[in-house]
Amino acid sequence: MIIEQIYTGCLAQGAYYLQSGTEAAIIDPLREVQPYLDKAARNGATIKYIFETHFHADFVSGHLDLSRKTKAPIVYGPNARPGFEALIATDGQEFQLGDARIRVLHTPGHTMESTTYLLLDENGQEKAIFTGDTLFIGDVGRPDLAQKSGELTTDDLAGHLYDSLQGKIMPLPDQVLVYPAHGAGSACGKNMSRETFDTLGHQKQVNYALQPQSREQFVRAVTDGLTPPPAYFPKNVQMNKMGYEPVEEVMDRGLHQLDPEQLEFLVNEQGALVLDARPPETFAAGFIPRSINIGLGGDFAPWVGTLVTDIRQPLVLITETGKEEETIMRLSRVGYDNVLGYLYGSFEAWKQAGKEIDQITSVTAHELLEAFNDNPDIVVRDVRRAAEYEAEHMEGAENTPLNYLSQHMAAFPREQTFYVHCAGGYRSMIAASILKARGYHEVVNVQGGLKAIAETDLPRSTFVCPSKKS
Repeated sequence: MIIEQIYTGCLAQGAYYLQSGTEAAIIDPLREVQPYLDKAARNGATIKYIFETHFHADFVSGHLDLSRKTKAPIVYGPNARPGFEALIATDGQEFQLGDARIRVLHTPGHTMESTTYLLLDENGQEKAIFTGDTLFIGDVGRPDLAQKSGELTTDDLAGHLYDSLQGKIMPLPDQVLVYPAHGAGSACGKNMSRETFDTLGHQKQVNYALQPQSREQFVRAVTDGLTPPPAYFPKNVQMNKMGYEPVEEVMDRGLHQLDPEQLEFLVNEQGALVLDARPPETFAAGFIPRSINIGLGGDFAPWVGTLVTDIRQPLVLITETGKEEETIMRLSRVGYDNVLGYLYGSFEAWKQAGKEIDQITSVTAHELLEAFNDNPDIVVRDVRRAAEYEAEHMEGAENTPLNYLSQHMAAFPREQTFYVHCAGGYRSMIAASILKARGYHEVVNVQGGLKAIAETDLPRSTFVCPSKKS
């Protein structure tokens, strides 16, 4: 029996390859399906089933392309209503995979079609559960993504999740392995561990959502502190539910080579956004005016999905030479399929054509210290998450999380120099590029972020929870 987790760190997403004998199954595949086909071919196996735990919100699954290439059926649990041919399983239904079996456990709560798949090995022993977004390591799936006005509230879904965990998951043996769809960094939960699998027994000990508690206590615990989901989530759900363009067509369109004049035409005449995926420090030294930097080296696709709110926005790309295909593929994972091409020769081609360029001033943390010593009233904006800011921040710095930047542009003085930092420099350059594109020309990026600031004498503060009165 083969169980292989195929984990994609930039999406914090786990897909699974299962094989017994010469038969294989894929659970929650990514959009690029060739690796699964290659793996099955190397192992002398045929992909028999494609299992989906639910309609994913944070990435576009490869179920349709994989089914088209293999003729394997797409399997969903009860309540799923896809806009394409699929096998809708019943609760408790089993699927034979070689000498093993996969049992359907309907576990609504994250969504109403959410399903856990229980793997029974060749000896009939309960081996592993593939929980999708029902149960994470250290957390459970957020219950606010599938609510519909007038039908289900967040509390209703949280209640369903409690029933699913208590009735379907908790009775399983402690030695069963838990394989979730996501790990730390995903917006589908709020407290996920960096571990990507665990035993159920250990999770029963350490996961707050699996501790003894009433239904009401559970509902309060899982709904407390939820932040709004990224704007692209419902659009990804719709694509996963109703279908999408084959990824080969997306890649062919995106890999169109552009010269500087063609790029300008697409920007001026078709409203294309210039998305620069080069490293932050490379971008700062020179870039096409009004382009946005989201570096490929970080959480590229989730940040595009968070900040470029129209999933159909035409895009033209600036990448490091040789990174074009990877950039387009990673965009397609979150449904940003409207890439019209990339600048052939990268930014050097733009410079050689004598086109206008822009730059962002970057300073070291020590240069920030010098500026602070000269004027303690300098304006510093921290674009990390609120929880990061509360844990530790530079004294006097105001917090404007990157994902809420567009709603708080007034916090940035247009005529006054201000400094922007994050934890290490990735997010602050994204923020600086957005501000620049909107006409804020006195923005200064702090290299190295708070990590570098902490190595200087700049004053820092930590948030202290007020003590409760006895």
